[in-house]
Amino acid sequence: MKILVLGAGAVGGYFGGRLAEAGADVTFLVRPKRAEILAKNGLRISSKAGGDMSLVPKCVVAGEVKPDYDIVMFTAKAYDLPGAIDAIAPAMAGGKGNVLPLLNGMSHLDLLDARFGREHVLGGVAYIASTLAPDGEIRHLNEFHRVAFGPRHISQRATCDAFAAAAAGAKSEIKLTDKIEQALWDKWVLLATMAGITCLMRSMVGDIVATGSGEKITLALLGEHASVAKAEGFSTSEAVLQNYRGMLTKKGSVFAASMLRDVESGGQAEGDHILGALLALARKHGLATPVLEIAATNLEAYAARRGRETPSREVPS
Repeated sequence: MKILVLGAGAVGGYFGGRLAEAGADVTFLVRPKRAEILAKNGLRISSKAGGDMSLVPKCVVAGEVKPDYDIVMFTAKAYDLPGAIDAIAPAMAGGKGNVLPLLNGMSHLDLLDARFGREHVLGGVAYIASTLAPDGEIRHLNEFHRVAFGPRHISQRATCDAFAAAAAGAKSEIKLTDKIEQALWDKWVLLATMAGITCLMRSMVGDIVATGSGEKITLALLGEHASVAKAEGFSTSEAVLQNYRGMLTKKGSVFAASMLRDVESGGQAEGDHILGALLALARKHGLATPVLEIAATNLEAYAARRGRETPSREVPS
């Protein structure tokens, strides 16, 4: 099985690197500057959970991509979707490939389905906190480094089985599930709550729950997101919700969504893709979601101000 990974950053670089480390046939589609760095210094991962690693990866740049890959691992940010979809299009041209998106939320699936056909778009979700350091090293920040993936079309089963076999020896958990859409919704419910509350309060989980009303507001937001998932036919189980409540109200926790780092650094944020899309679904179903409306509006206002003050930063580099 041949695997193409779009980018070699915090998510794609981590999981693609673990697959390559395990002996899988992995190629990274990167910009020329990143290709030079990888050729010189290698793909380097720092991780307490999975162990440090360094290898010289196979890379291609735009113009060199051929339609001979079985899986295209797609890890772009939501605001870069149009350009990222164009970038992988040559790999999909022969009708052989399948996209494995590891984005948060769900609306990217509609765009990928429209471009490549639902029968060529798998379901996938990543659970990891990682960052690309200035020196090019990928730094894994916590104990989670898991991918859940699965078929969204009956024709994809053999490809999923082959990918699971290729990932079997990787030093991270890359698991096949027959309930990938439920997994996507479960992750969305958690991430939207974490992103919504930490960006709204500009604080870590532990700081928020140390206040008089922080825990109550956090759990109200979680409940609103779960109500949207239920209305869409993907109820969050009580066991999953109980786990999320523990994570989101843990005293002293330094957990925060990566979106908070984006906001605090003045960067682009996926507010519309993560919270705006949920709010639109809540309105479609006539649900009362007052905390979600405030959290989504907070990020919408941030994006508006950022666009007004620094319009040149809206163009992806």
